[in-house]
Amino acid sequence: MFLKILFIADIIGEPGRDIVKKTIPELKQEYGIEFIIANGENLAGGKGITKSVAEELFSAGVNAFTLGNHTWERKEIDGIINDERVMRPANYPQNVPGKGFNIFTVSGNIKIAVVSLMGRVYMPLSDCPFHAAESIISQIKSQANIIFVDFHAEITSEKQAMGWHLDSKVSAMLGTHTHVQTADERILPGGTAYITDCGMCGVQDSVIGVDKEIIIKRYLTGIPYRFNVPSGKSIFNGCVIEIDTVTGKSNSITRVFKVG
Repeated sequence: MFLKILFIADIIGEPGRDIVKKTIPELKQEYGIEFIIANGENLAGGKGITKSVAEELFSAGVNAFTLGNHTWERKEIDGIINDERVMRPANYPQNVPGKGFNIFTVSGNIKIAVVSLMGRVYMPLSDCPFHAAESIISQIKSQANIIFVDFHAEITSEKQAMGWHLDSKVSAMLGTHTHVQTADERILPGGTAYITDCGMCGVQDSVIGVDKEIIIKRYLTGIPYRFNVPSGKSIFNGCVIEIDTVTGKSNSITRVFKVG
């Protein structure tokens, strides 16, 4: 028996939320999706997450959110951080609020563990994600046959290294954070689905989801102008992973790129 999981790349503000709500029904029908995970750290105005925007996408069909370096951008995080469906990076220090992983039940008795991790290169101070991953897997491997990891990291080499480190230990290790979808999706030799970066859901004519004119000004002047989420035609990026529910190994990974 195979289970199909949809992972939705970083969702940027209202344009990202809108195209996600539009695209989820299409993909569920096209692929037979049974569980949906999304990176939600940019849901609210392009930075951070709030209860209201999270509930908006829970209602649209998202089952779980992973987060990243913008987890603490909004004080409203207090209203959602302890929700069982929201995972902040597990390698934040242990005394911070929230959970870094959780186990979900699908189709009656299939267990899916969702793990959120964050890289350390050019990112906020955090504990080692490699050691954190090992510790979590040792805790949950007897409870969940399917383990999904979102590795929110800046540089390609750190993500590739994590992919190889976790090959055969998890069902899927998908990269997020850079907002540009890479074309290197594959099943690693041990059965782990991998991609360096899933991309983003947000305005297409932008710089990683942010108003392009503001970013150009920053480069021309060095002045830190405030980021804004623009309006316009949006793109939807993500991946569909088919996983063997008995072995926990992935059978296929399919990149999704749609223009709304």
